[in-house]
Amino acid sequence: MDVDQNVHESVSTVDDTITITEPKKENEQPMSTTKALVILVVIFSLFIVILGYLYYSFPQMTEEERKYIKIPRNTTDMQNLGRVLEDYKDTYYTQVFMSIFFCYIFLQTFAIPGSISLSILCGFLYPFLLALAIICFCSAMGACFCYLLSMTIGRRLAYRYFPDRIKSYANLVKKHNDNMFCYMMFLRITPFLPNWFINVCAPLVDVPLIPFWLGTFFGVAVPSVLVVQAGQTLHQVTTESTWSWSSVLLLATFAALSLLPVLFKAKLRDKFD
Repeated sequence: MDVDQNVHESVSTVDDTITITEPKKENEQPMSTTKALVILVVIFSLFIVILGYLYYSFPQMTEEERKYIKIPRNTTDMQNLGRVLEDYKDTYYTQVFMSIFFCYIFLQTFAIPGSISLSILCGFLYPFLLALAIICFCSAMGACFCYLLSMTIGRRLAYRYFPDRIKSYANLVKKHNDNMFCYMMFLRITPFLPNWFINVCAPLVDVPLIPFWLGTFFGVAVPSVLVVQAGQTLHQVTTESTWSWSSVLLLATFAALSLLPVLFKAKLRDKFD
């Protein structure tokens, strides 16, 4: 009797203490791998169409300017892209803003490297608080889209390739059900788990969406302060061709503060485990 009951349940027990939602056996066939990939491609293509529209809504640029419109991979790319966008920002503010906005969410949604460069670019182009708000909001929205994709079409792949890590993550989540918002902030600030892994596995271990969004929004603010300051310092160097000692000292201070989670990693893990 117990065996028959367990067949119809949609959860499996891990270590007799943790429950992780698994895909129901009777639903595996309709949501095939092919169908999941088709949905993923459609969503990916939708983002590409939006970004393409924003790109072609820009004014006519010279060939020299057009070659710099790409995801920056180094400081030189960042400076060149920043110069081009700053030239157009005042006249075409909406196009520049929305291009960064959707590009950032696109990278976060599909766990594509490059969001750090866009964060520095935000610091290059916008005032400190506005740049920080853009980074926090886009990070939270992109993480939530990744969360929803994982919940609907990525479940099978996650269980196949990360069963042990999901099990470990589930145990941690179970211990912090009463303060999930604080725990999500902690995970975003500290280097214990990659952000893409948190985004993909959160729905599989029953992390609620609202604490997930809020924890991401406020959690990424702490390390992003350094990144925004780096962008503003880069802007000053680019436009004035000189270093400000106050900016250098502030940047060094934030760099030192950003190392604290790494230096006290063991103590922090003991506190939150």
